Amino acid sequence: MGYAVVLGEALVDLLDAECEGRPVFRQEIGGGPLNVAVGVSRLGGAAQFVGSFGDDVLAGRIRGFLDDAGVGLAGAVTVPVPTSLAVTTHAGPEPDFRFYGEPPSYGLLTADDLDVALVEGADVLYCGSVVLLCPPVLAAARRAWSLATGLRVFDPNVRPRLLDGPSTLDRLREVVAEFAAGAHLVKLSGADAELLYPGEPAEGVAAYLRELGAGTVVVTLGADGAIVAAGPDPVRVPAPKVRAVDATGAGDSVMAALVADLLVDGEPAEPTGWHQRVAFALRVAGLVCESPGGALSMPTRAEVLRRFVD
Repeated sequence: MGYAVVLGEALVDLLDAECEGRPVFRQEIGGGPLNVAVGVSRLGGAAQFVGSFGDDVLAGRIRGFLDDAGVGLAGAVTVPVPTSLAVTTHAGPEPDFRFYGEPPSYGLLTADDLDVALVEGADVLYCGSVVLLCPPVLAAARRAWSLATGLRVFDPNVRPRLLDGPSTLDRLREVVAEFAAGAHLVKLSGADAELLYPGEPAEGVAAYLRELGAGTVVVTLGADGAIVAAGPDPVRVPAPKVRAVDATGAGDSVMAALVADLLVDGEPAEPTGWHQRVAFALRVAGLVCESPGGALSMPTRAEVLRRFVD
């Protein structure tokens, strides 16, 4: 089994919480791609995180957390800015994120910073999330995409608060189309699909991305499971029933589970293989939802199997 390179952001989440009846923010290490890297490692895979960190105490905590989780940092760089913060609140089914820090510490990786050998040697390359809106990192992701010799996976992981108007959304759609066209796997949430392609059903979005060139498309729908487009017709895979506490990181855990399985067995030969893998990934996400937030709740494979006994 080889390793996955996960290119994207790492930051500190301030999660909406309560202490002794008063509203507070709980500090957690986060960022969608960071969650994916940690999730891959917890599920038994090898992951290398590629991105930019600030130069402060918070950045040191992020590095220490990733190191403790078994995630490699050979492709990470340090930049002379404070660590970016994401304040996360829950006013609906999807978490609401507001980002603080300019320039963002996660947005300063450049194409010249890439460890070419690290990227070329990866069995799986993940790109996506909010760094796609940062020109330096977008250039780095495009270079990594062109260098990749293994499987390429993509997740737009859209954050509406970072879109400053219709023109930004149009540019993001172009970037999504660009990466989807060369992806072996695309994973996006129902909220992503609705924002990018308003009024289009999840099945239609999945079919469109496959028409662009994506090998397999998975659209997660929370408690309603996921749409999997891996063959002629999309299939809905149900989600397990869980005692949900916090959905932060659930979508990232789906991607982590799919990447971990790609590292072990490569792409499934038949669509039914994808259906089985997505069913397991939804169990991983269900277990994540039963714990408070983010990277800390990424489970091991043994924990998933204990929680969901067939």
